[in-house]
Amino acid sequence: MVLQGEFHPDFGKVAETLIGMLPRKGAGGMALCIYHQGEKVVDIWGGTRDRFGNPWERDTIVISASTTKGVTSTVLHTLIDQGLAHYDDLVAKHWPAFGCNGKESITIRQLMSHQAGLYNVADQGFDKDSFHDWPRALQVIEQATPVHTPGLTSGYHALNYGHLVGGLVEKISGKPFQQVMKENIADPLALDGLFIGVPDEEMHRLAKLISFDGELGRAITRLERLPQRLRQVLARLAQLFGFDFSHLAKALMPDFITDVNFNHPSAMQAIVPAANGAFTARSLARMYAALANGGELDGKRILSAQRIEEMSQQQTRGRDRVVNFPMGWRLGYHQIYTTGKRIPQAFGHFGLGGSGAWCDPSRKLSMAMTLNTGVGTPFGDLRTVKISGDVIRCADRRMDWPKVAVTPVAL
Repeated sequence: MVLQGEFHPDFGKVAETLIGMLPRKGAGGMALCIYHQGEKVVDIWGGTRDRFGNPWERDTIVISASTTKGVTSTVLHTLIDQGLAHYDDLVAKHWPAFGCNGKESITIRQLMSHQAGLYNVADQGFDKDSFHDWPRALQVIEQATPVHTPGLTSGYHALNYGHLVGGLVEKISGKPFQQVMKENIADPLALDGLFIGVPDEEMHRLAKLISFDGELGRAITRLERLPQRLRQVLARLAQLFGFDFSHLAKALMPDFITDVNFNHPSAMQAIVPAANGAFTARSLARMYAALANGGELDGKRILSAQRIEEMSQQQTRGRDRVVNFPMGWRLGYHQIYTTGKRIPQAFGHFGLGGSGAWCDPSRKLSMAMTLNTGVGTPFGDLRTVKISGDVIRCADRRMDWPKVAVTPVAL
């Protein structure tokens, strides 16, 4: 497998790991970027961006599923940092039409930490068309009803988190969501690929999702097609360990999801700030590098250091009601798992298919990986966890070693 780009020798192990992850047969590609102590130390890519052997290029962007939620959350934090809202404000203060049907007491903090109880997308009236139609989607959100008392517990808002938070961004700012993202994050940091809803002029850069030909709904619902005997065994194990997957089905498996194809222009160009962000790994890593460095990178500040401290604080404990796993929700991000030591101060967001991006302010470290093959879990897969562990080990060794000038290795 051939990689392109460059990496600092201290992070050579990460490059080796990425080579091992590239598909040996068939098609598929990926990109990885790492910042450490304000310096870009890894920027590599390889493989193909479609089934026809077209190479993954430096400027290739790719739909990155729920990794999008971390970007969307950061957009809202920039408005709060400007004093336009506060975490304990009622959402209805800024979005009056939202304040009905049991949503009157929901706060921004509850919304961003998945405690609003609005994850039950299957019963909210969404269909494929309204899911892709931003104004209609916000109307569906306004009429939704929580399935439990807001603040009682967390439940992953897998499909509609972006409509909730993105809609709130528009109400607070008075501007279109995409404009706020561009003005507050992409432009100040000079990001080369950060889109939610790919513009016409950028479509030529977009890699195609190879797994399930972009029909991620087929991947999400594949459990329903398992042999009945195996499903019975899994149901018994779930009961034995106290798991309840009925909420997962409502949040992630509404009927319309099997009709959504993220290789189709209607899905690529819609505004779905929970799921259809198209990024370069470089842009994601650079955004998170600013968060890792107290909100500033290369003299450009997008957030205050105080804001970074508050938004990274853990908000929930115990199992998430939807995914049956302790997510350690921050304000729009989850805790980060690696193959190695715990990194309790790290936060970010992974996505279905294996993408992921995160930062660790205690190490001034950030990482992002984008790819177009694999499915895994709703929060990345073993590739995401493994490479994150390698990144931490390389960064820790680098901090322990004597500092000497080393030229990055070009590939």
